[in-house]
Amino acid sequence: MKQRKPAAPANVKTKAEGALVAPPRPSTVQRIPDPVDAATLAEIFARLSAANPAPRSDLEYINPYTLLVAVVLSAQATDRSVNLATRDLFAKADHPAAMLALGEEVVRHHIRTIGLFNTKAKNVIALSRLLIADHGGEVPRERAQLEVLPGVGRKTASVVLNVAFGEPTIAVDTHIFRVSNRIPLAPGRTTDAVQAGLEAVVPEPYRLNAHHWLILHGRYVCKARKPECWRCVIADLCRYPDKTPARGPGT
Repeated sequence: MKQRKPAAPANVKTKAEGALVAPPRPSTVQRIPDPVDAATLAEIFARLSAANPAPRSDLEYINPYTLLVAVVLSAQATDRSVNLATRDLFAKADHPAAMLALGEEVVRHHIRTIGLFNTKAKNVIALSRLLIADHGGEVPRERAQLEVLPGVGRKTASVVLNVAFGEPTIAVDTHIFRVSNRIPLAPGRTTDAVQAGLEAVVPEPYRLNAHHWLILHGRYVCKARKPECWRCVIADLCRYPDKTPARGPGT
């Protein structure tokens, strides 16, 4: 008697339909952890606060204008590289009129070690010109007015509003995006979604400094390739399944 071939699983294509696709094995499907609950979220920020009560941006600046310029320059660049470039620049120009007096060529020379320096030099001169023409040389406190300046997007505006003017905004960069999705705090597919989620759930007492705590945590502890979980103050609260073990002697 001729044996009948077993029917293909419903989620597997036959040769007639196209390439064979094996169904995923249950053991290889990694479940995404649920976001931490409100009590755990509050404890996470309480510990980050205790470890660093007065967090500050790694960017060096003098006033709201130099902060704005520094954040614009920091796109696709490290804070360290920006600081090295702006120390001499800000010593010569710490307000829009002085920056315009230097001119684009001189600005370009100062920031030549930073990625995209040609475009960034144009933006610094252009935003300085607009600040003088439309805002009397002052950095505006309204998001909409900030976001129309050359080189200024949602993240840059959020940083300026938070750091310069004390607004409880949370600017989401690659570090905060990773940390928020990894713990997870307020997971999302886009930086805007993560920002909205964080600003909705972070307890009010911690909202002003949340941006700093999360970015510093992501930069120095919860690193992209190999998070240093063994020295993390919130490791027992984090739901990330692939925690990095402590290194043994001689490793």
